[in-house]
Amino acid sequence: MSPRGVAIPDLRERLFAAAERVVARDGAAALTSRAVTAEADCAKGVLHAHFSGLDEFVAELVLDRFARSARHAEALHTKVGQATVAENLHEVVGILLDSLPPAVVGLAMTRPAAASHTREGFQSGAPAFDAIQHAVTAYLQAEQHDGRIPPDSDAATIALALVGTTHHLLMTRSTAPATDTAVTVQRLLAVLLG
Repeated sequence: MSPRGVAIPDLRERLFAAAERVVARDGAAALTSRAVTAEADCAKGVLHAHFSGLDEFVAELVLDRFARSARHAEALHTKVGQATVAENLHEVVGILLDSLPPAVVGLAMTRPAAASHTREGFQSGAPAFDAIQHAVTAYLQAEQHDGRIPPDSDAATIALALVGTTHHLLMTRSTAPATDTAVTVQRLLAVLLG
């Protein structure tokens, strides 16, 4: 355990990763501030010293993971002309689906204070599905310009369908095995990209 009064590098990420491990191992019902700090090997009160409570913590975890996913989507522009379009998009979808355990998403949506804080974060400009959709649209338009997808493809609609389906899979994937999800994404990309 870190000594009292000593700064912990990357504390937010350490607590977020600990929360994800607790949820993965013990389920959403086991997520308490004490469970998180014990898993992170921190003092019991450290979570409350940095967040107003568990609801804000869960919301901030969700916002952080969406921002990370948006950064990965924005990096698609570096992949124009590389691999295949479907492979590049499949990678981004996989990163988004792996960015949050379904139980954490469920907590953020079913705890009213966490849901409210998450909504407020999105309304104040935190990256979410719309940022990912814009990044995918820009990527598809660049690939279209390079001739790797047909010139009459509707990049914005393809991005909307892909991101909307990803959102659905993220919210419901606890009921489907990972292999089924991967197959669904492959089939969707085959249809969308022709």
